[in-house]
Amino acid sequence: MTHRRQQARRQGRWRRRRQGRQPVRASRLSLTDLASEAVAGILQRPARAALTALGTVLGVGAFIAVLGLTATATSQIDARFSRLTATEVTVEDTGGDDADRVPLAFPDDAEARIGHLPGVTAAGVHWNVRLPPGRSIAATPGGEAGATDRQASLVAAGPGMLRAAGPTLGQGRLFDAFHSRSGQRVAVLGASVAERLGISTVTTQPAVFVGDTAFTVIGIVDDLERKPELLTAVVIPEGTARQLFGPPGDERARMLVATELGAARQIAGQAAVALRPDHPEYFRAVAPPDPRKLRSAVSADLSRLFLLLAAVCLVIGAVGIANTTLVAVMERTGEIGLRRALGARARHITLQFLSESAALGLLGGVAGTTLGVSTVVAVSVVQRWTPVLDTATLAAAPALGLATGLLAGLYPAWRASRIPPVEALRR
Repeated sequence: MTHRRQQARRQGRWRRRRQGRQPVRASRLSLTDLASEAVAGILQRPARAALTALGTVLGVGAFIAVLGLTATATSQIDARFSRLTATEVTVEDTGGDDADRVPLAFPDDAEARIGHLPGVTAAGVHWNVRLPPGRSIAATPGGEAGATDRQASLVAAGPGMLRAAGPTLGQGRLFDAFHSRSGQRVAVLGASVAERLGISTVTTQPAVFVGDTAFTVIGIVDDLERKPELLTAVVIPEGTARQLFGPPGDERARMLVATELGAARQIAGQAAVALRPDHPEYFRAVAPPDPRKLRSAVSADLSRLFLLLAAVCLVIGAVGIANTTLVAVMERTGEIGLRRALGARARHITLQFLSESAALGLLGGVAGTTLGVSTVVAVSVVQRWTPVLDTATLAAAPALGLATGLLAGLYPAWRASRIPPVEALRR
């Protein structure tokens, strides 16, 4: 009986002791505390934080600028395509089955026949003249040393071809139908050829020589909207070329046709019949490409190039954030040990450093978005373009910076959570 009483007393004391103990509450880290810790960590070293976020600023800024400038440039490409490429048709002389027998299928009045089609603004035949052996283009008879241009080509062209090319005259004038019909020995030089031959003016009636044959220079072309290769050529009337050098040789003739906007494909379908109703198979008309395909190709090329640069900047920014966060972990080892000793869990330490790196990435993303938009607007103002920016891209850019900061802070945050509290307090 005495033993049972003693056992009951011991159990009663144990129950009273258990009831008197207070449970230890697990430490918690609220979102408000987490945000305040991140802001405090950034403001503690503002200069370092600014330099750390610079890589993200540049990366996100490049991302916005790339997409914005690509979209803006694409709209300008559409306009330029409409003005030039969409109004250009090339008619090739294939000769069909009679190519060996008919070296030049274009009739003498080819320009007039094409010019009667509605929508044609200018048209003309042209081909590269093969120079006879031993002859070259020079500023003096026989091609004395220093006066020969071996890079220049000799091109035969109808007067309408030069008009269709959209020339900008620097000196003189272009030849006309009279020069071609009568076989006048005149020439129009591209600016590059004129410079190499030392011809800067036509007022003194200079001449260029093909072997011993002289051609009076009546005009110098500074620029061309189409056929820029003519800037490195000596252009003579097609009638003169046939009299002196015969019909086209290895390279067959072509016709350049300039049209009004929207008429190019129609002209391409009618050109062969208009030139030779008896043998339309002698010709092949090349219509301008689809502008949507051109726009897509150019946009893809630009996007790939500049997005690669943006990715490089983002990687640099991520490395900078990771390096700075890792240094901060090493510098704040004592702080980490104190927090762990006061009850902070490993995941709390991880979230603390992750929040700091994420905040740096977010700030860099916002600043980079501002920088990218400013770049697009500035370039558009200088070039007199209309800036084009996608609102979805602008909304996603800060999130891209945030993701960069989170990824960059994963390893440093994990390493901080693995530091033993006792070892941290010893440092």
